Amino acid sequence: MSSRVILFSTDACTYCEHAKSLLSKREVAFEEVNLSEHPELQSELAAVTGLESFPQIVVDGEPLGGLNELRAADKNGVLASWSTA
Repeated sequence: MSSRVILFSTDACTYCEHAKSLLSKREVAFEEVNLSEHPELQSELAAVTGLESFPQIVVDGEPLGGLNELRAADKNGVLASWSTA
């Protein structure tokens, strides 16, 4: 069963683009939530995840972190387990 991956992003975020590219390359389905249109939700998300930078990635309801953590998950094989393929 594939994991539910949510990527919280903002407009003009280079790290967000890299994260989306890596997820797509590994055939991991994800839902993107762009918070540029809802800046009031950014502080609520920060309260939950403890992060203020973007992207923020949540897997099955648990905060993973940002691009560095996503790359680490790819390197150690965890990302492959989220794949829909």
